[in-house]
Amino acid sequence: MAVDKIFKSEATEEKGERARLASLIGGMAVADLVKTTLGPKGMDKILQSTGRGHEVTVTNDGATILKSLHIDNPAAKILVDISKVQDDEVGDGTTSVVVLAGELLREAEKLLAAKIHPMTIIAGFRMAAECARNALLQKVLDNKDNEEKFMADLMKIARTTLSSKILSQDKEYFAKLAVDAVMRLQGSTNLEAIQIIKKPGGSLKDSFLDEGFILDKKIGVGQPKRIENAKILVANTAMDTDKVKIYGARVRVDSMSRVAEIEAAEKQKMKEKVDKIIAHGINCFINRQLIYNFPEELFANAGILAIEHADFDGIERLALVTGGEIASTFDNPESVKLGHCKLIEEIMIGEDKLIHFSGVEMGQACTIVLRGASRHVLDEAERSLHDALCVLSQTVIDSRVLLGGGWPEMVMAKEVDELARVTPGKKSHAIEAFSRALIAIPTIIAENAGLDSAELVAQLRAEHHKEGCTSGIDVISGSIGDMVELGISEAFKVKQAVLLSATEAAEMILRVDEIITCAPRRREDRM
Repeated sequence: MAVDKIFKSEATEEKGERARLASLIGGMAVADLVKTTLGPKGMDKILQSTGRGHEVTVTNDGATILKSLHIDNPAAKILVDISKVQDDEVGDGTTSVVVLAGELLREAEKLLAAKIHPMTIIAGFRMAAECARNALLQKVLDNKDNEEKFMADLMKIARTTLSSKILSQDKEYFAKLAVDAVMRLQGSTNLEAIQIIKKPGGSLKDSFLDEGFILDKKIGVGQPKRIENAKILVANTAMDTDKVKIYGARVRVDSMSRVAEIEAAEKQKMKEKVDKIIAHGINCFINRQLIYNFPEELFANAGILAIEHADFDGIERLALVTGGEIASTFDNPESVKLGHCKLIEEIMIGEDKLIHFSGVEMGQACTIVLRGASRHVLDEAERSLHDALCVLSQTVIDSRVLLGGGWPEMVMAKEVDELARVTPGKKSHAIEAFSRALIAIPTIIAENAGLDSAELVAQLRAEHHKEGCTSGIDVISGSIGDMVELGISEAFKVKQAVLLSATEAAEMILRVDEIITCAPRRREDRM
């Protein structure tokens, strides 16, 4: 038994069949977990953390669910990763990618049981994925040149993305919000410029898109509440040096009057700094750090609106939106770029006062104010909206569009099936399996809606053997519907990302034949 002693006493290893089984089962378990959130009738999950305060998240977003899980199984971690990447890359399709990978593993397990070598399966999957991608490329629609059709496409995509989320009831409204916001970006994918502010209260329908920029701060005491043609200096500098800080400063003096002199000197320094700032000819000063009452008073006397503690992303965005730069030294006013906007005023949303900048330099920025019944609803609404914004901003760049509702999967499955028929050897089994995995997605969409999935998918398959078929599953009426009439579209980029990521992940998990777990580090007894 000397051979077994390579590893430390606690380390474990699983070989061959067992290792592969463990990883396949892990992958399928994760896929089954998020499978019920797929499609317009998908359900939500409540995630409760075990930390302090037992935070509760209610979500439908695959990536969010998986991110919050602590998973032991190494293969399951790979699936969590691909859903994260999908979230960062295209924003939507986070559930689909995991489900597809899980289905591929399920099919692979059957093939392995039939004694087909993993490498053969992988080679088959590779061919199938390539074939599926080409099938989509042939069927893709591109309305880039026709402005009206393109806008309609964007609206459809937004509606389709939102229909599987909490916003599905008001999807018309939010689709319009999202499309407007993305069109303002004029082709950049920088979603930083779209600010989302969440204010509890009201209903989701009370949400609105604001052309300008809203800063979640109050206007200080005794300062102008409304400024027209504002010149804004955005700064990141300490404005709290007019008092001697008792802590951290050691001052040796021979009498109290000396301390007063030092304070007077500090005050004088502060006043000079404020004068330098006022010399920029501004009427609005926004600082990231706090402003003490003395400089605030000076600003108020000069009729300048001073805002303190504008949090970091607020500052970055403000600089971006008003076309100014963040300054921290004020010695040469001519080199500092000031921000401009037409009007600064205070507005009320719900109970809170906010500062509203309208008529900003860059037309690209806007603020979406979300209202909703509770914090959880707002968080989920923000995630849904973020998904839609991501997909739209990607579509503006890559304007290829596909129909939705299980249509692309059926198109791919049909082509892949045909490839399987002409491929000699054992690979053909793997290729066929790939097409079965693709069909699983419409099946699950139908199952989540409580429909007879086997019946519907069989009908769909028959439909798809006709030329130029546009049928998919219409979960609302519970039958096969025409996706063009229903206006259900998806971005090509999302589908492609789902297909390729899922195949690669499944491939990676199939290559595993041994799992080695390290020995845990021992804690010494500190007695």
